[in-house]
Amino acid sequence: MAEKNLFQKILDGEIDSEMVYQDDVCGAFRDINPQAPTHILIVPRKHVQSLMDVEEEDKTVLGHLLCTARRVAEQENLTGGYRIVINNGKDGQQVVPHLHVHLLGGRQMNWPPG
Repeated sequence: MAEKNLFQKILDGEIDSEMVYQDDVCGAFRDINPQAPTHILIVPRKHVQSLMDVEEEDKTVLGHLLCTARRVAEQENLTGGYRIVINNGKDGQQVVPHLHVHLLGGRQMNWPPG
């Protein structure tokens, strides 16, 4: 078995984090380098390296991640709105090789984002 990546270690409780939500499909925790007042990462427990590696069977997990983002946004009282971001691959600035969703809020977002 391959060595666990950072997010797998966080989800397994091997690395401390400020977990804000957990269930059997994913976990959500505060980013250690926040880019907005609220910056939470939503990470599936199933290891999928990136969006490029998603298979047809992962549709349920992807939908669950987005529903969890909505749930966590409500929990965080992001009533004015928020942004959902999935970085994909090197050019997309994906740093950890494990699919994850960024939930950003608590301020006016800028456009264009990149």
